[in-house]
Amino acid sequence: MLSHKALKVKALRRPDVKAEFDRLAEEFAFLDQFLKARAEAGLSQSQLAERIGTTQSAIARLESGSGKHQPSLGTLRKYASAVGCRLELRLVKDPAGRLARKG
Repeated sequence: MLSHKALKVKALRRPDVKAEFDRLAEEFAFLDQFLKARAEAGLSQSQLAERIGTTQSAIARLESGSGKHQPSLGTLRKYASAVGCRLELRLVKDPAGRLARKG
């Protein structure tokens, strides 16, 4: 059985998988920040849910980045506050213009 690391290396050899992985890199990094902040706060999903008035399953969905549900800015702020952080959003110019839509 392959380890997670070995499976990732093998999967990323496929151009289609690599392209999708690269496309989602910022989202993965954002979700990773949330998971690390919750861990540093020493909170379980259930404890965090109680603090912000939601359910453990809602926290699990938010942290999974499943894409089925896009949390509101208010929800993200509540999450950040509950783990002792503040949410900071910024627009950053894309020097390569990759994300600009034309038409």
